[in-house]
Amino acid sequence: MGTEDVPLDDKAKRMRDLLSSFYSPDPSSTNDASSNHGSLDAIDTTSFDADQYMNLLIRKSNLEALLQRHVEMAAEIKNIDTDLQMLVYENYNKFISATDAIKRMKSNIVGMETNMEHLLDKIMSVQSKSDGVNTSLFEKREHIEKLHRTRNLLRKVQFIYDLPVRLEKCIKSEAYADAVKFYTGAMPIFKAYGDSSFQDCKQASEEAIAIIVKNLQGKLFSDSESIQARAEAAVLLKQLDFPVDSLQAKLLEKLEQSLGDLQLKPDEIENVSVESNDPKQGEVSDSIPIAAHEGSVLEFAEAIRAYRVIFPDSEGQPTKLAQDLVVKHFETTLLYVKGRISSGKLLGVLRIIWTDVLLMDEVLSEAVLPGFSLEAAQVALKQYVASTFSYLLRDISDALLRVNVSSKEAAEELPLQVALEASKKAVLQGSMDVLLDFRRLLDDDLGLLVQLRDFIIDWVQEGFQDFFRALDDRFLLLSGRKSSSSQDQDLTGAHGEKVLAGLVLVLAQLSVFIEQTAVPRITEEIAASFSGGGGRGYENGPAFVPGEICRIFRSAGERLLLHYTKMRTQKVSTLLRKRFTTPNWVKHKEPREVHMFVDLFLQELKEIGSEVRQILPQGLSRKHRRSDSNGSTASSRSNQLRDDKMTRSNTQRARSQLLETHLAKLFKQKVEIFTKVEYTQESVVTTIVKLCLKSLQEFARLQTFNRSGFQQIQLDIQFLRTPLKETVEDEAVIDFLLDEVIVAASERCLDPIPLEPPILDKLIQAKLAKWKEQNPVTP
Repeated sequence: MGTEDVPLDDKAKRMRDLLSSFYSPDPSSTNDASSNHGSLDAIDTTSFDADQYMNLLIRKSNLEALLQRHVEMAAEIKNIDTDLQMLVYENYNKFISATDAIKRMKSNIVGMETNMEHLLDKIMSVQSKSDGVNTSLFEKREHIEKLHRTRNLLRKVQFIYDLPVRLEKCIKSEAYADAVKFYTGAMPIFKAYGDSSFQDCKQASEEAIAIIVKNLQGKLFSDSESIQARAEAAVLLKQLDFPVDSLQAKLLEKLEQSLGDLQLKPDEIENVSVESNDPKQGEVSDSIPIAAHEGSVLEFAEAIRAYRVIFPDSEGQPTKLAQDLVVKHFETTLLYVKGRISSGKLLGVLRIIWTDVLLMDEVLSEAVLPGFSLEAAQVALKQYVASTFSYLLRDISDALLRVNVSSKEAAEELPLQVALEASKKAVLQGSMDVLLDFRRLLDDDLGLLVQLRDFIIDWVQEGFQDFFRALDDRFLLLSGRKSSSSQDQDLTGAHGEKVLAGLVLVLAQLSVFIEQTAVPRITEEIAASFSGGGGRGYENGPAFVPGEICRIFRSAGERLLLHYTKMRTQKVSTLLRKRFTTPNWVKHKEPREVHMFVDLFLQELKEIGSEVRQILPQGLSRKHRRSDSNGSTASSRSNQLRDDKMTRSNTQRARSQLLETHLAKLFKQKVEIFTKVEYTQESVVTTIVKLCLKSLQEFARLQTFNRSGFQQIQLDIQFLRTPLKETVEDEAVIDFLLDEVIVAASERCLDPIPLEPPILDKLIQAKLAKWKEQNPVTP
């Protein structure tokens, strides 16, 4: 354990000594500390003590460590000797090279001193000759310079005397820039000698300058002058030391007023478009004077340039003016895109705005107008995409609301089928037209649109996602399953219940079309032409999720189909309720014919059949005949038992009828009544009939019948068997439900004695003949 603790102690002491030597301000203290403590690392210091080192090494190390230390030290000594030898060799080579260089230098400078003496003599000779030439020509040079100064002075004096005449000529020719240049050049002379030698010239020049100042002021504030001409007048007035503070405010006001003339007008925008047959896809049609507009914008940009030259300390004001023009352009565009416009018209407007931005950016680059216009263009383009989808939604709603089943010619015109085909076309073709319109924006090479390409793709995808969600809400509104807001009351307020019921069926089938046809087609087009994007951020997920839309409309179609069956069932149930609640069944008279409510019931079913034949396809499954189910066999057995009982006496039949009926029901297999409604004619009609018969059974259970009332119910129900079998697909269930109605009436009858079969058949056959005459079978 002692041998293992020694290296740790030495390491700690060595580290402490190193830190102490580094941070100690007095080197002697470090040496004293190391000598006092006696470290093995002191061998590399200047105060190394060999005896003390050996004593410390012997005291702290065993024999094996001493031998190891001996080997290490011998290797270190050998390495140090080798390094020292190499160092001596290298220094010796360098010393030899330096000696050779010194010898070469001595041989090269031999004779150089003699050459330098000759050169110095020649230089002194040239200098003496040059001094002689300067001395001989000095007087002539002085005379020439004096004559030249006199000539320049005479020219200036002549210019001063001619200045009033020149100013008059400039006034007549309106060359005010030259006049200001001449006058400002003569100002130093007028300041020095204007009160003595050139007093008359100064006075005449000042009178001319006053006229020029007056003319420049009039030109500056004249509305007939161009903005650039007024800016040049302001520059000249400033050069004449005229106070320009008021001129700055006036000129800025003029620039602000000119913004109204440069702003795009709504009536002008209506005539702007990009020619669709132009291969370059970008040349604006000349319906309005585009060249004149660009010239006005260029003149405005030059006026801003002049304004900045005149007033260099007002950089913020021209920038604000240029930004205001861009903002007003896009405000007008924003109002314009809220209406229904094509992408060609929008491209024409954006091209004009972008041209204006580039023209002004050339003279006002610090305003960063292209970047500023991008922000405003995002709002306008996003509004255009939203408006386009809102108009598509309106077109689909208009196509759906053209349904008019109250017309006398409704059966011939097939209004529901027409509305369904029109709405399908509005959804699919309208979506394709919208995508084509947006594709023109992506294909255009306008710099503004190129920078916003990813955003446009995201807006289109988000627009379709929001559009289909809004379309689902609109379906709920049209079907009456959602309360309408004040702006949507006109969608349902002008149509009756019959229209609404047929419209719900149209909406259900349209939902299936959207799920199975429209969404896959739109998804393919988006993947082909609107892939990419990413402006909204990948963390937000994909903008267009077709799977979610398909789930929404699959669920919507099922709900709407159930809603249609519910609406139709409720209407028929109201008729049946009136039938059972109106008469006094206890005092009912003997039946003589089938009741009128049966005709009304069949008329409602006929109307329902007419609606579903316009919208839904026929089912592929065959009709479920009575012989196809055990339940109907049981019903047949029940009828056979009932026929056998007809031969008995009325008293015995009345006593045993309930018992026989319940015994027959025990042997029946359970018949499935409430099944899922399919998108077929037979399924919808069968579901409605089953629900109506089930309601009829419940209404029968709530009444009390005498013998005649029970027989009337028996006659009505027995007659319904033949027409209903021609209407529904599952005859077994219909027979079962009709039997249940008769059973329910017999259970609530005081004297349940049925009609005799011959009388029953006679009444039914008479009614069937009359019914078939009124309702001929159409192929």
